[in-house]
Amino acid sequence: MSNSRNVLMMSGLVAFMAAPAFAEKMKATLAQSISPLAAIATVAKAKDFYGKHGLDIEVKYFTSGKRSLAAVMGGGADIATNAESPTTAAAMAKQPIAFLARINYAFVKTLVSKKSGIKGIADLAGKKIGYTVGTGGQVYTNYLLKKAGITEKDVTLVNMRPQELLPAMAAGSVDAINSWEPNITNAKRAVKGSSIIDTKGIYAESFNVLTLRPFLNKNPELFVRLMRAYIDAEKFLKKNPEESIKIVAKRAGMQPSDLKAIWNDYTFSVVLDDKTVKVLKAHAAWRLETGNHPEGAKMPDFMKVIEPGPLRKVDPSRIQITGM
Repeated sequence: MSNSRNVLMMSGLVAFMAAPAFAEKMKATLAQSISPLAAIATVAKAKDFYGKHGLDIEVKYFTSGKRSLAAVMGGGADIATNAESPTTAAAMAKQPIAFLARINYAFVKTLVSKKSGIKGIADLAGKKIGYTVGTGGQVYTNYLLKKAGITEKDVTLVNMRPQELLPAMAAGSVDAINSWEPNITNAKRAVKGSSIIDTKGIYAESFNVLTLRPFLNKNPELFVRLMRAYIDAEKFLKKNPEESIKIVAKRAGMQPSDLKAIWNDYTFSVVLDDKTVKVLKAHAAWRLETGNHPEGAKMPDFMKVIEPGPLRKVDPSRIQITGM
């Protein structure tokens, strides 16, 4: 009995010593997209990896990364999860953003109605397509039309907020929608006979963590802790896919079975790599080519936009950008 008690006491002591002690938790507000693209952040909140690493993170949820970053730019949040589209817009406008990590990577998709008769990208000419300007959905649409050998003049493009895409498909006011998850899967479930056409490989979004440099400079330790929390969330997500799917599906407003079906479409990883830079440069090049940029804008130096310091301090092996 005495030996058992001693073993229990020693186990408790080891656990206590292994857990980091924080005199006070560091507070910040995160503007987060509800999309499964933000799964790592969703799991970090649900499993309290923030608290584990001495953080008190208030989360405000948005329907797109564009709105998330806008909240940070407007002073309504300190940190954002968003794709490359608002990132390049901010960089080209010379906003003082700091790109801290990529946390996901996935392809944008096209959902078509049954009555549209669309079987593949060759059938898009003459159709009405819903998408969201200022997001990866717009860039994807541009590349999609190029791949199909047509231009914007050959289709009718309808700019919509993400939450308007499903009702538009259900009402039959558009023939197709171009977007990210959960918009595509939720619309597919709601609109009988709709289907996803094969566009894989045309355009993939990265999903990232950003802040403003003045806030980063004032709170460097906060972002080291944040990277630790996200790495823990990544590990949990990969080790416990079933539980993670339930957590993320609930936040995204999806059926777990629907999310499970597309779970392997995502690349969950807290990293800064050459693919990250390639996506940013490709998106910025698209802005310059199409004129979708502030007057006088040039290709940003993304090596100055990316801030590897916090992630490098936690795990240098996750910095995989050539020359950084």
